[in-house]
Amino acid sequence: MSSVQLYDTTLRDGAQREGVSFSVVDKLNIAQKLDELGIHFIEGGWPGSNPRDAEFFEKVRTLPLSKAQIAVFGSTRRPKIKAEEDNNLVMLVNAGVKVATIVGKSSAAQVIQVLETTLEENLKMIADSVSYLRGHGLAVFYDAEHFFDGYKSNPQYSLRTLVVAAEAGASCLVLCDTNGGALPEAVGEAVRAAVKSTSLPVGIHAHDDSGLAVANTLAAVNGGATQIQGTINGYGERCGNANLCSIIPNLKLKMGIDCVSDEQLAKLTEVARYVSEAANLAPDPFLPYVGLSAFSHKAGYHVAGMSKWADAYQHIDPKLVGSKLRVVVSDLSGKRNIVYKAREMGIDLSSRAKETQKLLEQIKLLESRGFQYENAEASFELLLHRAKPDYQAPFELVDFMVVVETRRRLPTRKSLEETLAEAMIKVRVGNEVIHTAAEGNGPVNALDQALRKALLQFYPSLAAVKLIDYKVRILEESIGTESQVRVLIESSDGVEKWTTVGSSPNIIEASWLALTDSLEYWLLKQKEAKP
Repeated sequence: MSSVQLYDTTLRDGAQREGVSFSVVDKLNIAQKLDELGIHFIEGGWPGSNPRDAEFFEKVRTLPLSKAQIAVFGSTRRPKIKAEEDNNLVMLVNAGVKVATIVGKSSAAQVIQVLETTLEENLKMIADSVSYLRGHGLAVFYDAEHFFDGYKSNPQYSLRTLVVAAEAGASCLVLCDTNGGALPEAVGEAVRAAVKSTSLPVGIHAHDDSGLAVANTLAAVNGGATQIQGTINGYGERCGNANLCSIIPNLKLKMGIDCVSDEQLAKLTEVARYVSEAANLAPDPFLPYVGLSAFSHKAGYHVAGMSKWADAYQHIDPKLVGSKLRVVVSDLSGKRNIVYKAREMGIDLSSRAKETQKLLEQIKLLESRGFQYENAEASFELLLHRAKPDYQAPFELVDFMVVVETRRRLPTRKSLEETLAEAMIKVRVGNEVIHTAAEGNGPVNALDQALRKALLQFYPSLAAVKLIDYKVRILEESIGTESQVRVLIESSDGVEKWTTVGSSPNIIEASWLALTDSLEYWLLKQKEAKP
């Protein structure tokens, strides 16, 4: 097989994931990104289901797409009415695009139990709907809903629905594992049967309820499917859809199917992260190919091997999908991890064996006390710099105190009590000690405000730094409130993001350690270590 068509349904099926709601602007921007990735068809939504999708189809007409075609989605006509009288089909025609995908029942049991009509009427519904859309100049993809479940119980009828759609003028027959319960062997068998039953191209639309959507999609390709439907990051209803971010590189790099260009493939990670941002979901670090940890290496044994041969412990060059090799440092690391990671940060430790060994011992000691540097690379880089004999910190803590009190706004209204925190700190900058105080809506916020008040007079550019995430983890649940806690703080200057860590039995101290690391790291990167 030399090529396949890529069909993305992130904007419709992907948006059915719990917690995801794309605005019209989001959908337009994602469509632009998908076009850059080399997607052939972008399903924009179902205009008959909500005003937002209808607005998208109005605005997408002016979107400058280089390759992708926008498809509109709908269903076959309702039982016992004419196609031209079904408002959903009329909306598909009026959407202003050239491709329509319509879903119809291809399982006899679904026709009887859900549609509550006859098998013959369902065949007429499929034929009438495809003919109506073709008569208005649209190319029609028929989504054969519940095809694999239907094929298992009544293969003759499921195949008959495909033949009827083909005879009515469909351009492609897409076999749907709607409930996500099929196995790859069964998918391959059913796809081969479908290919034999018609001369039209056959596609695959798989859901991931059994964790096999990608495997089923690749099995379908091996069986003769030439249109691949899926979503970015596998977003979708229930457990999601087949993940195009896994399928595309598997097709191109493992199966030799040139579905996108090398340049487009190199945009895969960027597109995956863009869509997760638009969906307001944290990127899954463990996704194949595009996850932050997809090419991360922690074991010292692995890093030692990869320093000799780049392919020792990774299946592809991460650059092919727009990612990069990442070495993480922990108490499981060896000296080679530290040397490798330091080199990434522009620090050469290759000739400083004693210093490296001392750093390794320090990291293992700190991790035994609750620190963790795998996801706090800014704090790790500070460890490297602090190990230098000539390093001078931009500021040093003298002491701090935090007071938390409850106040009443009105003496007679107990429900209007509010909690307020006040922090007092002393820090040394150069030879000067600054004593400041500030209030906040919590102890960490108060510390942040007081520290900034002290430092801004020396480092005005710190005003750009914002704390954007704060996470606390209890490390020893069995001892209750005496437990060691780990605090991770993510910060940003509006351009870059970085994460720092603090650990202590005292949550305020752990927060302070992560907070000061955040500001010190930024000053270091801005080369403002001296006031």
